[in-house]
Amino acid sequence: MTLPAPLRGAFAGPVNIALSLAVLGALALVLPPLFGWAVAHAVWQGDMATCRAAAGACWAFLQAKARFILFAFYPADQIWRPALVVVALLALMVLSALPRLWGAVLLTVWPVVLMSSWGLMAGGGPLPRVSVNDWGGLPVTLLVWTTCMAFAMPAAVLLALARQSRMGGLRSLSVAYIEVMRATPMVAILYFAMLILPMALPGGVVLDKILRATIMTALFFTAYLAEVVRGGLQTIPAGQAEAASALGLGYWRTVQLIVLPQALNKVIPGLVNLAIGFLLATSLLAVIGVFDLLNAAKASTTDPLWMGFYDEAYVFAALIYFLLCFGGSRYSLWLERRLRRN
Repeated sequence: MTLPAPLRGAFAGPVNIALSLAVLGALALVLPPLFGWAVAHAVWQGDMATCRAAAGACWAFLQAKARFILFAFYPADQIWRPALVVVALLALMVLSALPRLWGAVLLTVWPVVLMSSWGLMAGGGPLPRVSVNDWGGLPVTLLVWTTCMAFAMPAAVLLALARQSRMGGLRSLSVAYIEVMRATPMVAILYFAMLILPMALPGGVVLDKILRATIMTALFFTAYLAEVVRGGLQTIPAGQAEAASALGLGYWRTVQLIVLPQALNKVIPGLVNLAIGFLLATSLLAVIGVFDLLNAAKASTTDPLWMGFYDEAYVFAALIYFLLCFGGSRYSLWLERRLRRN
């Protein structure tokens, strides 16, 4: 009997057979009790007392606390605003993933959507104002992430080009910035945004803590992105730039039309990997009191009516993170194949 193609590799040779059997054995031990906890013995409706008496998961907890996990303390009568922000940011990412839409129009749409999202969350004019202390959950996670990426990506390209520049002063400054940022923990960057940055601002200038954290996080990750981009730039033969110069192209046109498209194409896995790291690192905002998605999930378990259901809260948050990260990783593979064909 011939095995299907996916299974032939798993059972090709004694080592692969042993590993495959070990994995199947581990799944046989883990999956039945996991199914019992998550489905067979789970409580889908009821209160905390009902859940305490059951042997399985309390999904009734998510029915009661899903809104808080997703939107934290945002006023219930204005919940359409953060929900619209989530939809707008997810739509922006989907549109940005389509190569046929890459161009000047998309570059214009990005700042418009981001500024509109910040304004919609804050309110003003006909909309009632909502304090940043009431923001939280998924909108904050996505808003900080997309804003950081929108700033960090172009800044990283310029920083990578500066590090390869023949101008000694510019190159030294870029190297110093990159090395200092990469040698500083992100938690220290966030504490700087919380405690030091307000004292460094000019008199009369006040930035809320989420905006300060977003600015410093963007500056932090710019250094990491710059090194990924520089890795791509180093793979481009110098002869291509010399040929472009011989044809009369200037430095910036050569970078725009010849060097940068090839360099970014070669580092797509690194860029996507770092973008996913960006998303997961937003959970560190909890150290300065920002209710991102993970912190909101944790806080939801402190409700006296639903206290202690950490497993269910973290599973819900983990599922959202997984969908975003898995979608990004699959998109990376698809984009690599598409650009390779071109």
